[in-house]
Amino acid sequence: MRNCGDHEEMISRVEHISEKQLEKIRILVGEAFVTNELFHNWGSIDERSEDVMKYMALYVDYVYQAGELYSNEDYTGFIGLEDSENAHKLPQVRMLFRMLINIRFSKLKSLIRFAKQIGSSNAKYAKKRHLDALMVCVDKGHQGQGIASELVAYAKNMSDTMGMPLLFDTDMKEYAEMYKHFGCELYNTVTADNGVTRYSLRYIK
Repeated sequence: MRNCGDHEEMISRVEHISEKQLEKIRILVGEAFVTNELFHNWGSIDERSEDVMKYMALYVDYVYQAGELYSNEDYTGFIGLEDSENAHKLPQVRMLFRMLINIRFSKLKSLIRFAKQIGSSNAKYAKKRHLDALMVCVDKGHQGQGIASELVAYAKNMSDTMGMPLLFDTDMKEYAEMYKHFGCELYNTVTADNGVTRYSLRYIK
């Protein structure tokens, strides 16, 4: 378990959980991301729901296996945090392989095309060592209770402790506004040909 500063009683690393508990997290995160503009090219919300749930389940597995998944005490809020110089290659390879097996190639191809168009958004800071916010997710039934604020505060505290900037990338304007409200700086935006904008933000003490 890893704790940071004033938030040590609230946020900690997720580890040694059962498959049943992990499945609950997969579903919670998947449901939260179905409406995310990252998956704009996958069709309407109804059309893309099944594939997004599969994709995010595999992504949750990667973040958990890499030891980079953190949550509040009652598992209603989650954040992934990765030191850019200590990225875990094996879980990444395993995730990509499982995606090729479980998700239609046409879907992955469109996502890769989108990623290439917006990939330069964070180039200003991502080339140097940083703390990467892989995802921030709050259970729909517990939103508006300050959980996202606690998760981001924990990440900021970790950033301060490690002495490196904290980077966020999002394709949702309202999330970019939320991160700005939490003290992050919007330093770049890039809009893809499908009209979706990638917002890149950073926090540094």
